[in-house]
Amino acid sequence: MHRQRVIGGLILLGAILIAAALILLRSEPEEKAPVEQIPLVQAEPVEIRSGNLMISGAGTVRAREELTLAAEVAGKLVYVNPALREGQLIARGETLFRIDTADYRNAVQTAQADVAAQGVSVLQAREEVALAKAELARFQQRGASAGNAYASVDSSDYAAQILPPDVLVQKAQAGRQMAEQSISSNGLATREPQLKSAQAGLRRAEAQLADARTALKRTVVTAPFSGVVKTEQIALGSFVQPGQSLGSIVGTADYEAVIPLSEKEAALIPQLFQAGAGSRIEASVYSDYGGTRYRWSAYVDRVNRLLNPQTRTIDIFLRIPNPMRGGSPAAKQNGSGTTATAASAPPLFVGSFVDAEITGRAMKEYGVLPLAALKAGNKIWLVRDNRIHIVAVEILQRTDKTALINTSGLGDKPVVITGNLKIATEGLQVRVAKPSLDKTASQSGPSPAPAKAKTPARATTAR
Repeated sequence: MHRQRVIGGLILLGAILIAAALILLRSEPEEKAPVEQIPLVQAEPVEIRSGNLMISGAGTVRAREELTLAAEVAGKLVYVNPALREGQLIARGETLFRIDTADYRNAVQTAQADVAAQGVSVLQAREEVALAKAELARFQQRGASAGNAYASVDSSDYAAQILPPDVLVQKAQAGRQMAEQSISSNGLATREPQLKSAQAGLRRAEAQLADARTALKRTVVTAPFSGVVKTEQIALGSFVQPGQSLGSIVGTADYEAVIPLSEKEAALIPQLFQAGAGSRIEASVYSDYGGTRYRWSAYVDRVNRLLNPQTRTIDIFLRIPNPMRGGSPAAKQNGSGTTATAASAPPLFVGSFVDAEITGRAMKEYGVLPLAALKAGNKIWLVRDNRIHIVAVEILQRTDKTALINTSGLGDKPVVITGNLKIATEGLQVRVAKPSLDKTASQSGPSPAPAKAKTPARATTAR
């Protein structure tokens, strides 16, 4: 037992001696200055533009003219245009459908016969008026010859040559004067009312003939403008009634897009509320099809002078001429890498969602920022001499991807931080990552052939 204690003490003493020797013989660590960690950030130059602001917006395309097809007369459909099907094109003046004309042709012939009969009645009434006026003139001529009773007697009127005594002659003259006064005040003696009645009957018959011819013309329905059939509920042989809806056609001469803008954005468009009164504000609409972006020319047609009660925005109506002609490619290449041509351009579709650019007021200089560069409080982080400078900017317009700003206070060739930094202070030193070759190539245009050398790691800029 005593021996084990002695061995344990010796081991412990040896361990203490070894530890003391290591402590005494250790080397002093080399002192180095602490390495300052400078953050690496992504930045890009602010795009500076001059000229007219392009006010961006988005909206929906809708038809400017839409017609509901309906029959104006009743009858059986004897012809329906084969192109009168949903989605088909219809040319202006093209016959859409025809209604059986048998009953309406008979109505026209009946009306023509009535006109002819009334014409004979008018001729007869005119002859009667002429005879009545001749008799009245003859009667008045007899009354005017009061001194000579034979003055107005025809040589063939033997009965009138037998004259009564003088007393009877005086009484006859007095009665004749009273009769002449009553005849002159009574139009029936000349049969003028009968003539007017016959003429009114002729006009009524002519109006009925015009109605019958109009109804006959309405049996053929033609397209008032070129368009696309939106809906159709029509079949050959069916019976239609006046006012019955048979389909609808959308006019293709012009479309319109409704673009809502805030009051601040609308204020950037000069003479907005005078649009259409001699001044034209140019615009463009963009739509994607098959990975390619296409552009259509447009202009401001009118402005809604009432605020939208739901969004509190001002609706701008853009008129798009010739939407079926197809847009022009807005980019050189589509998503598959094949070049898009005007021949492959699609028409603009009603109901499609489009982006729009409206020509705003002219400015000497303004900046275009990626939305990722805009910080809280409308501030941006500029890089000058590898140090951060926090600058507040005036936002002219903000979209989903970019922001238009006033360049006042930015200095020459400003560079703005777009990513890789969450918190910044004034004067903080940073390192700016170099742009990748892919980004440089995309800004300068498509390269003629892919490079075989490996490209460095891409510093993606959030947009």
